[in-house]
Amino acid sequence: MTTAAATSRDAQADPSAGAPGAPATAGRRITGVLLHDRAAVLSAGFIALMVLMALCAPLISALTGHGPTAFDTSAINVDNGGLPKGSLGGISAEHLLGVEPLNGRDLLARVAYGARVSFLIAAAATVLTTLLGVVFGMLAGFYGGWVDQIVSRVMDFLMAFPALIFMIAILSSLPAGNRSLLLVVVISGFGWPYLARVVRGQTLTLVNRDFVEAARASGASTRALVFKEILPNLRSSLIVMTTLAVPGYIGTEAGLSFLGVGVSPPTPSWGQMISSSVSWYAVDPMYFAVPGVLLFLTVLSLTVLGDRVRAATDAGEAA
Repeated sequence: MTTAAATSRDAQADPSAGAPGAPATAGRRITGVLLHDRAAVLSAGFIALMVLMALCAPLISALTGHGPTAFDTSAINVDNGGLPKGSLGGISAEHLLGVEPLNGRDLLARVAYGARVSFLIAAAATVLTTLLGVVFGMLAGFYGGWVDQIVSRVMDFLMAFPALIFMIAILSSLPAGNRSLLLVVVISGFGWPYLARVVRGQTLTLVNRDFVEAARASGASTRALVFKEILPNLRSSLIVMTTLAVPGYIGTEAGLSFLGVGVSPPTPSWGQMISSSVSWYAVDPMYFAVPGVLLFLTVLSLTVLGDRVRAATDAGEAA
């Protein structure tokens, strides 16, 4: 009876423990650690709020009656240079976050749709970057030889470029068609070598490990070696790197839109809104503050959460 009670107390004390007698999985252990980390919980909560706002952007516009591109001249003061009526950038019951100067477009609707654009581009770029990085990194590490030489030289070539400058140059020379797709392709094209280099290094280490040699000696196919022996051992590194990549890609999209080569108007984007607000921040600071604060907090939350995931993963591997 005493032993059973002690076991129950231990299970309750360990946040990463699962059912009694069942070993905690890596995902359950990391989740347990994160749930007991206040910074991780706050960051995850804010990210969830931003994702919910992005998903519900059409509903927000329907409830407020203001679309992201709809003008509301009644909310601006034409006699005062087009500044929003009222204080704090025109914040009112009708416009909860105020309006843009000159045209009266609702800031809540625009930041909601801007969040959708930012998250979609960052998520798509992360998926494509991860796919390219894993494929080319594992090819180089698994086969070695001339395959490794070719992939490594391509990675060195791309990593030698000042990425932001060449992104601006490439996007400036391309037609303004589907800008979001172009952003995903260009960001991923310069981003995958960094992940591929890590995957290559770890694959080189794993391919000569005893369990891989044993599987090879038992007649396992190349596909089985890759997907059953090597790839599962890269999972922790991939989770950490993709988690840390998302805030970087959100910032990159915002920076490119700020410079005028990203998302094209009238499609809302946080970077584009910040760029448009630069000439107004002295007389209408809320126009700059709303998208600027949301972008800052989103990138900060994703960065903190990614760092906490990395710390929890490293602690588990050390244990």
